[in-house]
Amino acid sequence: MKTFVAAAFVASLSVAAAVAQSPELSSQQQRTVDRLIDQGLEDDVGWELLESLTTEIGPRLGGSPDEARAREWGARKLKQLGFKNVRIETFEMPYWERVTETAEIVSPYPQELKITALGNSVATPEGGVAAEVVRFRTLLDLQDAPLEGYEGKIIFVDEVMSRTQDGSGYGWAVAKRSGAANEAAKRGAVAAIIRSAGTSHGRTPHTGNMRYSDDVSPVPIAALSNPDADLLGLAMKRADGPVTVSVDISVHTKTVVESGNVIGEIPGKSDEIILIGGHLDSWDLGTGAVDDGAGIAITTAAAKLIDDLPGKPNRTIRVIMWGSEEVGLLGAFAYAEAHADELDRHLLASESDFGAGKVWQFRTGFAEEHLPKAQVYQKALRRLGIGPGNNQAGGGPDVTPLRRAGVPVFRLYQDGSDYFDLHHTMEDTLDKVDPEALRQNIAAWAATVYVASELEGDYRASESE
Repeated sequence: MKTFVAAAFVASLSVAAAVAQSPELSSQQQRTVDRLIDQGLEDDVGWELLESLTTEIGPRLGGSPDEARAREWGARKLKQLGFKNVRIETFEMPYWERVTETAEIVSPYPQELKITALGNSVATPEGGVAAEVVRFRTLLDLQDAPLEGYEGKIIFVDEVMSRTQDGSGYGWAVAKRSGAANEAAKRGAVAAIIRSAGTSHGRTPHTGNMRYSDDVSPVPIAALSNPDADLLGLAMKRADGPVTVSVDISVHTKTVVESGNVIGEIPGKSDEIILIGGHLDSWDLGTGAVDDGAGIAITTAAAKLIDDLPGKPNRTIRVIMWGSEEVGLLGAFAYAEAHADELDRHLLASESDFGAGKVWQFRTGFAEEHLPKAQVYQKALRRLGIGPGNNQAGGGPDVTPLRRAGVPVFRLYQDGSDYFDLHHTMEDTLDKVDPEALRQNIAAWAATVYVASELEGDYRASESE
């Protein structure tokens, strides 16, 4: 009993010590946080950047001349806003673009289908292909199907994506992009079509990138809008016999083109780096306002608010506009490789890449021993209606290579309830962004990055002795 009591007493002292050692902002720093939030909620810089990008540049397909214009735009804007060490770091990549894409039910109920080719899809033979359609409810059903009996057919994966606030339905739904094409190719099909990885009810198909396995002969693949997937499914249900569909896709490719990352900095008192940003490229169907012009605008405007404070921040704030994210995180991997020798100086990293819905949760990716610091961020963000989350943050798609290399991360989770109505479609335009929600994001990012700059200490695990 005495041993138990003693152990409990020691444990209580440890908890008390941990609480006592929890970091805190000074009263002056807390006032600065509140000031940044107030200014963020009135900010006009973010909207001006987003309007400028979507109007003056528009769609920005990775590796295209439009993305090159966007890089010049990004460097020019950062310089105008007073960022230092502004530069464009280029890299090479393969290039793909759509040229034409059509589909229709040929028989027994002739009518047009709305499709979009998936990024990296091969073209159909000239004049397209027409074949009987075989429907699978899910990608798993297709994967379980025999490898024989589908030669010369068109495979249709009719898997529905779930709508969620945090976008968690996307992870498994998007697997059918590459999966359907590769499984169709293994079975000798002439093409694959999928229900869009999206939640919209409009007749707007969702594009997105896919990759072929090395062990298949590629077949063309396209996404149907959700209503057209419904239509095709009903046609197959009502038909007495086979349903024949034609698909015609033409594409243009190049082996090597140039892309790049745009970088600007707010130099700090130390050479430790807080890295934030969004991706500059977009798909070609809309103007890339939601994905990811908003992320560019939010992080740039937030950093600008910190730069306008008197004096230098304690840490250097680096803003990056990643290139060619949509086609495989190419800018992300290029950045991680180019800056490998300074990743140990990256204190924290995060990306805004989930539209412009209001932030509702703050999540971390800190070493366990540094989790008490999360409470400082949570306290700072609470007045914005942002609650605490878990310690499983990924940081954002373009932060993936940095996180894998050991860089701690955080993520400001936005309300994405309608994000996948717009994602990768022609509906991704400026009018879908709520200016007030954009400002709430800017306020949250400014407060978060300021705390990261001022709060002492690291977020990595201590090296074992």
